[in-house]
Amino acid sequence: MNGTTSSKQEQARLERFQRMHENRRGRKNPAVMPSKLARTAAFAPRKKGLITDSSFSRVYAVKPHAIVEVRGRELGSQHRDALYALFRLRARRQEVPNPQYDPRAPITMTSARPKLVYWHTDATWRQLLAATGKTAHVNNLATMLRVLEEIRNVTFRVFEGNWDSYEASRGRGRLPSAGFSDNLLGLIEWSGVDLDSSVTVRYGDWVREMFEAKNLVSLNGDVYFRLRSDYAKAIWPFLDSQPRYDWVSVETLSELCGRDYSTETTRQRVKFREEVRQAFDDMVTAGGLSSWNTEEVGSGRMKSYRYRFSHNLPLQGRLPLQTADTAQSDPSIPVTGSAPA
Repeated sequence: MNGTTSSKQEQARLERFQRMHENRRGRKNPAVMPSKLARTAAFAPRKKGLITDSSFSRVYAVKPHAIVEVRGRELGSQHRDALYALFRLRARRQEVPNPQYDPRAPITMTSARPKLVYWHTDATWRQLLAATGKTAHVNNLATMLRVLEEIRNVTFRVFEGNWDSYEASRGRGRLPSAGFSDNLLGLIEWSGVDLDSSVTVRYGDWVREMFEAKNLVSLNGDVYFRLRSDYAKAIWPFLDSQPRYDWVSVETLSELCGRDYSTETTRQRVKFREEVRQAFDDMVTAGGLSSWNTEEVGSGRMKSYRYRFSHNLPLQGRLPLQTADTAQSDPSIPVTGSAPA
């Protein structure tokens, strides 16, 4: 039984690697990140007018990909930019001796681990500002630090399972499903306030678990940071992380932008579809898509819309897993059995 289970887990891991490799699309400096963070609506498509009240709480669902509850404040495009810049500069794995290690402790306790595993990004202020497209000037350092601290102070509850079971359990006042509650970022440390001073950002336990499990996707960071529309920034990661998708419904696009298309008025729907058209045009201009078009589905009150698209960079096909011998030739592919560098 254990051998069969282990074999299935290994096969699933290899399939995740294969999907990630197929989706690279010739990226030279991708953002390698947990898949649920690429397919979530937890970042509002705007920079201003965000709710900063510490009592803020909202559930964001992109069915069936991610159900995430954000607590602490509303996050916007500037927070997504900073997070994607960190992942573009690459997370790194670190093992340190566990000062509380006790070989007699139950295996489920942290003290039972001889070593602690952390994931972090090392960079300079200049690199962080450049990755987000901001001017490399010392006046921007405080803004970057504030945005990172705002992300750190927000709690993410990530639920497993589907939306129907989530709704049914919540309606009965029960905890909906298995999941994880954590801050995305932990320690933020910097050596100075010069542009070339080093900055270290440590990720929370949930992000660490996603990296350890290799539940990762690779996004075209060049395209993302060329986008001008906040709606495009909300939509592009979802499209780019789905290598086999060639269309998406207006309802899914609405969920990605933190909206519910089914409950909106005709005026709101028309306005939203205009925002979507501008977002798709922006993705073409940025070099992410080569073309797109809209098709109507159904009629009358049941009418909906599908947005078909073609990626500008074709799939690279089936690529072999990277080995230590090929690591230096293409650092964007993780070495088999290790973490992305």
